[in-house]
Amino acid sequence: MRRLRALLCGIGTAALATAGLTGLAATQATGAQAAADQLANRWYAAAPYLMPLDNDPPDATAIMDATGLKAFQLAFILAPGGGGCTPTWDGTAPVAGDTAVAGVIDAIRAKGGDVSISIGGYNGTKLGQACGTPEATAAAYQQVITKYGLHAIDFDLEEPEYENTAAIHNEIGAAKILQQNNSGLYVSVTTAGTSAGTGWFGQQMLNEAKAQGFTPNNFSIMPFDGGFNDASAQTAALTAFNGLLQTTFGWSQATAYAHEGFSGMNGRSDTGEMFPQSAFRTVLDYATSHGMDRFTFWSLNRDRQCNPPDNGGRTSGTCSSVTQNSWDFAKFSVEFAGATPPTDPPTDPPGSGTCTAAAWDSTVAYTGGQEVTYQGHLWKAKWWSQGEAPGSTGEWGAWQDEGPC
Repeated sequence: MRRLRALLCGIGTAALATAGLTGLAATQATGAQAAADQLANRWYAAAPYLMPLDNDPPDATAIMDATGLKAFQLAFILAPGGGGCTPTWDGTAPVAGDTAVAGVIDAIRAKGGDVSISIGGYNGTKLGQACGTPEATAAAYQQVITKYGLHAIDFDLEEPEYENTAAIHNEIGAAKILQQNNSGLYVSVTTAGTSAGTGWFGQQMLNEAKAQGFTPNNFSIMPFDGGFNDASAQTAALTAFNGLLQTTFGWSQATAYAHEGFSGMNGRSDTGEMFPQSAFRTVLDYATSHGMDRFTFWSLNRDRQCNPPDNGGRTSGTCSSVTQNSWDFAKFSVEFAGATPPTDPPTDPPGSGTCTAAAWDSTVAYTGGQEVTYQGHLWKAKWWSQGEAPGSTGEWGAWQDEGPC
């Protein structure tokens, strides 16, 4: 639920691959990169995750207008589903030919924002698994950095990839190469959280980073889907993880916090844990008071109210399963970045509007984004459909319930 061939691939020597990447990176002062003004690192550290091609993607610019948010963490870059060392979106859409995500990025940058892109995630085959070496893995990711003119990148290293020693060696090695060859690149590494901070495989990843002499801007843990019943359990995990960073890298407590991050899940988690706005407030206060580097969450696609608000006790990829105004959780990210979000509700809460859209018609073919009125609710089409009544196939159907009129 949560995480619903490379240019130099095959070159044998690390020296040649690294030299090739350096030359490639040095020529990318055109296109999207030239058009984008780099934000302060605090914004990349605050960027919430957004799936731009799945889970009923919200309009990023509308979120910017409503909350003051400037940065987004777009997810996920994977290896092709059919195999190979080439970057794709979600394992299906090749980065090389992409225009859809590029359009989203252009719109965000046109309003003064920017994006980071996350690789990995929970599902699919990762490039660290598919590419044979750190150099080949880095070359594949360099294509993504070049394509979109990136100033930030996130390595989301979790199961099953982080159980693969060779894959983690490739990912950490690639992260180090990219950091060296892209001046000022903000690099975060995200992994699973446990009550001990992180588990055996997370510690193995930290040990790999130490062995390679790699220090990212932060190591972030995800303290959810592991028996975290409330915010106090999450802050306890962050405290424990800080201790692991100290012992692994020989850092002081303050230095460890300055390289530590939190990645939460808003509302109801996959395993039924509940993290409402009050929980986010507690963790945000902990993160800022301890000088942590990053505060993010999964995801903006879920940062809106379900219908009914508790979603029948289920977890959704398109709403939070808690009572909220749209983009309530994004405002915590804005605060962490150091900005002041609007004080008024960012959007009208469900049920406060009027239905001005035409009534649903079973004979009409609807395309994604169109709105209709049906049984006193406003509905938005997720994709093309005809003859499927809104709500008739549940939350996984063609229609997103926008609330009662």
